[in-house]
Amino acid sequence: MHDRTHVAIIGAGLSGLACAYYFKKANIDFTIIESSDAVGGRVRSDKVDGYILDRGFQVLLTAYPEARNILDYDKLKLKSFIPGSLIRFHGNFHTIADPWRRPGDSLKTVFNPIGSFKDKMLIDKVRRSVTEGGLSELYARPEKTTLKLLEEYGFSADMIDRFFRPFFGGVFFDKNLTTSSKMFEFTFRMFSTGDTSLPANGMSEIPMQMLDLIGSDHVRLNTSVDKVRDNEVVLASGEVIKANAVVVATEGPEAGRLLGRAMSTQMRSTRCLYYSADKSPLDSPILVLNGDGVGVINNMCVPSMVSPSYAPPGKSLVSITVIGRDELPDDGLQNLVTAQLKEWFGKDVDNWKHLKTYNIKYGLPDATSP
Repeated sequence: MHDRTHVAIIGAGLSGLACAYYFKKANIDFTIIESSDAVGGRVRSDKVDGYILDRGFQVLLTAYPEARNILDYDKLKLKSFIPGSLIRFHGNFHTIADPWRRPGDSLKTVFNPIGSFKDKMLIDKVRRSVTEGGLSELYARPEKTTLKLLEEYGFSADMIDRFFRPFFGGVFFDKNLTTSSKMFEFTFRMFSTGDTSLPANGMSEIPMQMLDLIGSDHVRLNTSVDKVRDNEVVLASGEVIKANAVVVATEGPEAGRLLGRAMSTQMRSTRCLYYSADKSPLDSPILVLNGDGVGVINNMCVPSMVSPSYAPPGKSLVSITVIGRDELPDDGLQNLVTAQLKEWFGKDVDNWKHLKTYNIKYGLPDATSP
């Protein structure tokens, strides 16, 4: 055994890295064991033909308390989306702006067909509600589904279907909006009080910065774990790592396997397709939502309009997010996405080049209200 307290952390995703960060601050020795070739878990980026492809569409909400505690935003060189959304509905794109930060777009929001005037006033009511008081007060509120909460506020079915379902359905990978109201209120607060951003050189910059904070000498990559037992981690190689404590920071199914016990395996999946385009189909760095509710696309954006580093000079990177649809083969999904994009942006889509599709089975844990 080690002379000092030693902890073995299985998994070098953001939770494992954050755990290690606090152990280091407390002067507790640790070893992170990671089966893949780099840290970050699902928060990783790849370089393909000069493009930066995050493994699934992801953003950093700068208001996240833990992110503020750990990360150096200046070093990440964050670039932000325009607050609000562009909603595709009945053949046109309509702006839903954040009137507190984009007052110049308020008239576009008020007079578009996405919900009624009352619906738009209710968004202000939700914003005021979720931003008052501390987070502990927010968490103490009664719990219900997100859909039930929106209905209780008085939002129309049209507003829920055209805005909330594609927007928060895309955040939670849950178009039915069964996600806990506590998760909705927390997330709405984060969107309302901070920026929605990308590190200039990809989301993988976040775990890499965390790795710099804890030291790469504490991490063993390409190392698979066979099982955990009585303060020991048994590697697939047969090696045994002894520890005073073990932290399992993996996906639910893998945690269940390692611990030999039933764990929640309810997860929500997503699929992300990237395309290269000669020019951006959008005029601004904004998120586009499918307000029609038909077709496979839930949301899309052009990351290179947020951060030019995401694409080579003179090119644009288009990101498409699909929720679920695991049953479709990659080529079948790509055909459906391309057809829908041509409906939205015309024949220019014929010149786009498909770069890569990411199929993320364990995108997020199921946060359905109990």
